[in-house]
Amino acid sequence: MPATTTARRPPADLAPLFAGVLRSEARKLATVRSTTWALVAAVAFNVIIAALLGALLPGHLSAHQKATIDSVRVSLGGLHLSQIAIGLLGVLAVTSEYSSGMIRATLAAVPRRRLLLTAKALVLAAAAATTGIVACLAAYLVFQAFLPAGDAMRTTLADPGVLRAVTGAGLYLTVLGLLGFGLGAVLRSSAGAVAVLFGVLFVPTLLAALLPSSWQDTISPYLPMNAGDTIYTVRPEAHMLGPWAGFGVFCLYAAAALAAGFVLIGRRDA
Repeated sequence: MPATTTARRPPADLAPLFAGVLRSEARKLATVRSTTWALVAAVAFNVIIAALLGALLPGHLSAHQKATIDSVRVSLGGLHLSQIAIGLLGVLAVTSEYSSGMIRATLAAVPRRRLLLTAKALVLAAAAATTGIVACLAAYLVFQAFLPAGDAMRTTLADPGVLRAVTGAGLYLTVLGLLGFGLGAVLRSSAGAVAVLFGVLFVPTLLAALLPSSWQDTISPYLPMNAGDTIYTVRPEAHMLGPWAGFGVFCLYAAAALAAGFVLIGRRDA
């Protein structure tokens, strides 16, 4: 055969292929019912809990407590439930096709497995970031609206660290979703990936609380949840990392899971 027919396609051909895969994965994620429920739940948890905290909490705090409390972090109290919804979404974004067997058809259509996984991760990140930032901003504004007029817990987005904390909370949810996505790509099991995800988040923090205080000060700042929490904290706790340093450590956990997923997807059968 002529050399021109056997030569590989130039790398430029990857651009339209990747664009098509992105559109396909975006449509796929948007049409799955679990996606809608997870994103709606993430917003609802944030906003409803913020409204309840804004209306009920001030009456149970002293003037000193109001002056020292991190009211921005309080307004994002629903994040602890929202992270469950986004974490589940991240896992299901990759494991749902394995459980249904549709991954075989997907890989037949897109044999470039790492390109496919990249498209899936980008689509998930865009959905999680948009929803997370909107949900956290809405929660903050609702919390402020429900606070009594002139309350000491009131802040504005222009105050130091507030805008970073609110948007950082949305970024935290995004990275959490990608951590779940990476674990899903590694384990290819929804139940297994969910168990590992929330085990990694909660168990080390609980175990660290049993250690001597000197050990806690050394280890705790680098645990996944403790490191990630710093990005939406305006008044950092003692011995904890700074907001961006802690967020960077949290990103490394997600990057490690994603890297493992990218390596394994090219070495295993569907």
